[in-house]
Amino acid sequence: MRTLKTIDFKNIENIPQLIKDFVGKKIEGFEEFTFSKENFQKQIQKKKCFSDEQRKILFDEINTQLSELKLSDLQRENLENLKNSQTFTITTGHQLNLFTGPAFFIYKILQTVKTCLYLKQQFPNQNFVPIYWMASEDHDFAEINHFKTKNGYYEINEKNGGAVGKIKLTDTHFISEFEKEFKDNIFGTELILMLKESYQFGKSLTESIRILVNRLFSEYGLLIIDGDAASLKAQMTEIFKDEILNSSLFNASKNRVEFLTSKYGKVQVNPREVNLFYLSEKRNRIDAFQERFLLNDTEISFSKDEIVAELRNFPEKFSPNALMRPVYQEKILPNLAYIGGNAEIMYWLELKDYFESLQIPFPILIPRNSMLFVEEKVLKKMHNLNLNIEDFFGNFTKVTNNKILDNNEILKNLEEKENLLKSHFENLKLLAEKTEKSFGNMVKGEEVRQMKSFNRLKKRLLKAEKTKQGELLERLETIFTEINPAKTWQERVYNFSVFFADYGNEWLETCFIEMDVEQSQLIIVAI
Repeated sequence: MRTLKTIDFKNIENIPQLIKDFVGKKIEGFEEFTFSKENFQKQIQKKKCFSDEQRKILFDEINTQLSELKLSDLQRENLENLKNSQTFTITTGHQLNLFTGPAFFIYKILQTVKTCLYLKQQFPNQNFVPIYWMASEDHDFAEINHFKTKNGYYEINEKNGGAVGKIKLTDTHFISEFEKEFKDNIFGTELILMLKESYQFGKSLTESIRILVNRLFSEYGLLIIDGDAASLKAQMTEIFKDEILNSSLFNASKNRVEFLTSKYGKVQVNPREVNLFYLSEKRNRIDAFQERFLLNDTEISFSKDEIVAELRNFPEKFSPNALMRPVYQEKILPNLAYIGGNAEIMYWLELKDYFESLQIPFPILIPRNSMLFVEEKVLKKMHNLNLNIEDFFGNFTKVTNNKILDNNEILKNLEEKENLLKSHFENLKLLAEKTEKSFGNMVKGEEVRQMKSFNRLKKRLLKAEKTKQGELLERLETIFTEINPAKTWQERVYNFSVFFADYGNEWLETCFIEMDVEQSQLIIVAI
């Protein structure tokens, strides 16, 4: 495996402009929340307010949650370090996708680990612990119940509607199907055993992903946390109360949301008046209505006093939505930075004013690296057609059209005639300007009409050449889909097993080594 190229996010067409502006420090007020040694130094000072009591609660809870797992020496060291006032965390989070879901799940975690190593080199007197936050309280089962390989699609069907982490596994048919696909690969047996160990009948999805992530990343020292815990949520009681009674997040973020909407068209997640759910067998949204608090899709409601009493007695029943979760995370962790995908970073950016109103330090935000693994045979096909890897991350239709019409004699003649006609019209317009205005406008109108005719001719020529050069068109489309399966980025489609099956832990190490934590970029590796 070898790295072919890296492409900065700022140079990739389909990276959101908001992300490009953020990493380029072009959004006023966010300069100190981007990646730099100086910004981390400031963040360390801000997070020194994290108390010994909070550290003990955090240590006890993670220690309990991981008690049934076999931890590495580095994990145990990191866990003990959480009690130390000079220890800080770097966090990423993700849904409980079946068998990790798309491959970028792996990249997020490895970048989190490597960022901790970078910080230890910069600040040797402090400790830095990588954290994976499990989105166990999410309720969108359809988003997490499947994964895809090159030759297979695997999914589970379970009763859902509540927090997905509590779902117990009864459908394990996908394991035998997976075994058929990978049993002959070099590391296929290891993958199959990994799957069987993690997804046993009767285990919850929280237990399953915890086992799997620990199996993959224990030697990297990663700690795993499930926020669905009473001891952790008890620290959020006053914030949740204020949110329920005063719509605090909605009001505090209003100006920021309006600014982002006006400049970038829309925000990633629109705040609600109450950004909390209530957990029972289901996860019901809490809605305020006429001095009552209703649980969506139920007949249950609370008065103000009743819901405050419920919150104080059972904090574990209250669940943050996507916008409240970052606040919860930063409240209970001595955290310096969050590493996430572009969509995650965009909704974090909505929350800065709300964090300030709560006097909780807003973290450094790091858009995660992307990775693309390209087979040598695909690279050879590209080379034979004089294509560059950058061609596949812009307007590929334009690239295709240029290839189809490359060195086309008819197009060359058309463009020569078109340029000659433009020249004639330029001269004619100079003369027309010396006469009356209506005549000048007539000349301009005629130029537009004739230029449209040339455009129609070129489109018709392209259509004819595509029919004539069907084989070339098919080759171009094949290469595109090999690099962008399902017409999107590889990391958003294929599960990590596609690569692990042939390379095992060497693939993980390659991902880890090739990442540059100081940049947000696409890393392209030949395999």
